[in-house]
Amino acid sequence: MAEQNQRPRARDLGIVVGSLPPGPLNAITDVSGVAVGHATLIRGEDIRTGVTAILPHTGNLFREKVPGAVFIGNAFGKLIGSTQVNELGEIETPILLTSTLNVWRVADALVDYMLALPGNENVRSINPVVAETNDGALNDIRSRPVGREEVFQALRNARGGPVEEGAVGAGTGTIAFGFKGGIGTASRRLPEAQGGWTVGVLVQTNYGGDLRICGAPVGRELRAGSGTGDGSVIVVIATDAPLDARNLKRLAARSMLGLGRTGSSGANGSGDYAIAFSTAPELRIYADRPRQPARVLSNEAMSPLFLAVIEATEEAVYNSLFRAVTTTGRGRTVEALPIEATIEILRRYRVLH
Repeated sequence: MAEQNQRPRARDLGIVVGSLPPGPLNAITDVSGVAVGHATLIRGEDIRTGVTAILPHTGNLFREKVPGAVFIGNAFGKLIGSTQVNELGEIETPILLTSTLNVWRVADALVDYMLALPGNENVRSINPVVAETNDGALNDIRSRPVGREEVFQALRNARGGPVEEGAVGAGTGTIAFGFKGGIGTASRRLPEAQGGWTVGVLVQTNYGGDLRICGAPVGRELRAGSGTGDGSVIVVIATDAPLDARNLKRLAARSMLGLGRTGSSGANGSGDYAIAFSTAPELRIYADRPRQPARVLSNEAMSPLFLAVIEATEEAVYNSLFRAVTTTGRGRTVEALPIEATIEILRRYRVLH
């Protein structure tokens, strides 16, 4: 959308979250090898949905699995594949985000995609990882319009580099804090003395609470969003730090603190999930060779990474709001976060740099 491309990211406005520097793109794709693709489905007056694909690497993930973990903040949702990921500590497919009632269709299409990859001709079990939030306020969710074509489109569109944000892909019909939500991303890079590792985050925001930006009570000042806690949020975390599944789960858990900083109320009806993986090449699990011992970071090395994921999650949420555009669907219009009014509030609270 042309309007979406004209809206700024948080940092463009002088909103600096935390103390750690971002990567060059301030996106999950700052983690080398990670690719993101979207398929956006806008049809007639009632279809406002899509699918977003996050690839830990662009090879055959079943043949070259990555360490992974899922943390559940609140399990009011559908995250296909999560039990096997946590049991084995491995992710063997791209991670797909979509709309609630589409998760099974998307998972089925993802299995088709994986079985068709060269080298998978004799595979008899696939663990697709598919997560969701409910976009039924703006989208005819019962029609379940996302299918094989959209899934394959998102996977084939997946690239490194800048990530499209806002009302795109799985964020096309989502709502956050009473405003238009969507896809947002951010990253942090540790100093060389702490390893120089990168942590990248991508969020699908569809949750509520009382929006705060760097502590400023934006939602209360705008008289929007307060008390509307239901919804969901998916946080996808990538890092090049060599982390095993146990410490990836600890990393994923800290993303909930980043959500809390934005004013999340963690309501009963909010499905809050985080999926984390490591791209460290020495930790890949190859299907056709024995696993080699590899060094992983110690528990004592985790604290800087915890801070990185908290800051990146917080900023990714803000980017999802700032980049999203006003959207109408099913006879309802959800306004985008008003930029000028928000800037004025942030000035008064001395947030802008």
